Amino acid sequence: MRYLMTTKATDTAPDEALFAEMGRFIEELSAAGVLLATGGLEPGGILVTSSGDEITVTDGPFAEAKEAVAGFALIEVRSKEEAIELARRFRRIVGDGESVVQQVFGP
Repeated sequence: MRYLMTTKATDTAPDEALFAEMGRFIEELSAAGVLLATGGLEPGGILVTSSGDEITVTDGPFAEAKEAVAGFALIEVRSKEEAIELARRFRRIVGDGESVVQQVFGP
C-alpha cells in the first residue's frame, strides 16, 4: 500500500540537529525500501482550474503560509497502521505541527 504523507509549514526554522536526525530517518526508510520519494515544495505554486472548455492558470500563493503544504514523502508499507506509525515518528522528529496521511490508489 502506498501513502502520501504531507506536512504543513511552521514558523520554526530547522537547526543542524533536526537535519541530522531527519537524515538518519530518511536513510533508515530508504534502506528498508519504504521511502519512494521525498521533498520540499515551493510555497507559491500554480493553480490550474477548468470550467467547461475554459482552462485558467493563476500564479500562487493561494493559502496562508501556515496552511500550505511544505513537504511530502511517498511511502510503501504493509498497512495503514504502519503509515501512521511512520508519520508519528516524523512528527516526533520535527516537533509541533500538522501532517496528513493519504492512501495512494492505482498501479
